Amino acid sequence: MSTASVYPEPMAAGFSIAAELGYDGVELMVWNEPGSQQLRSVARHSERTGMPVLAVHAPCLAITQRVWGADPAERLRRSVVLAAGLGAPTVVLHPPFRWQRRYAAGLARQVDELERAHGVRVAMENMFPLRRGLVRVSSYTPGHDPTLPGARNYTLDLSHTATAGDDAFELLERMGDRLVHLHLADGLGSERDEHLVPGRGTQPCADVLRRLALTGFDGTVVVEISTRRARSRNERLDALAESLLFARLHLGSRVPRSRT
Repeated sequence: MSTASVYPEPMAAGFSIAAELGYDGVELMVWNEPGSQQLRSVARHSERTGMPVLAVHAPCLAITQRVWGADPAERLRRSVVLAAGLGAPTVVLHPPFRWQRRYAAGLARQVDELERAHGVRVAMENMFPLRRGLVRVSSYTPGHDPTLPGARNYTLDLSHTATAGDDAFELLERMGDRLVHLHLADGLGSERDEHLVPGRGTQPCADVLRRLALTGFDGTVVVEISTRRARSRNERLDALAESLLFARLHLGSRVPRSRT
């Protein structure tokens, strides 16, 4: 479960809820919250709850552009160092914004050096263009689809395919065996990135999970839904429990008993 799935509750709640519902671990979203940026703080919550950190999401969002300073290359480096310190095998990364030209030009080399130095995979995530009616403008370079021109490892996000209007299975095929990470969420294809509970949108979430199970996928499946509109803690827990059940059902895994 991504710790972003409990926003606006803090990171600590993400670890606690994941443990309470019986998740296998968490993806840490490095956020403006200072504790999410600090190895000691994250490790303490991981140890307290028994929830390993299975991935680190680098601070790539527009609202996290000042986390660890203004240099995106430094943000990536520190994300990889944090992941290595936590024993997480994967760092999730967005494509560079169009204005990050120097960073974009050196990104492939930096990723190669960081992966070799720290033994952590950097998995580039598919994004989406900004849409207003028939107008589509990409904020990313060379675009929102990381398979063009290509990356060593990929993250597939099924809310982003909905927002972009991309075919999830075509993207899955292009990613091939370099897909190491899945963000499980859904969307209705609106102009807004929705991150719905899987099964509540138009994306082939169940079919993607079954395909991964049949092909022996050995990467990580992470529930990354939005619960910020939840009217209560119980409503948030219900959405996250439903998402976990959906994932285990279609991956063919047993449903564990609650840790409570």
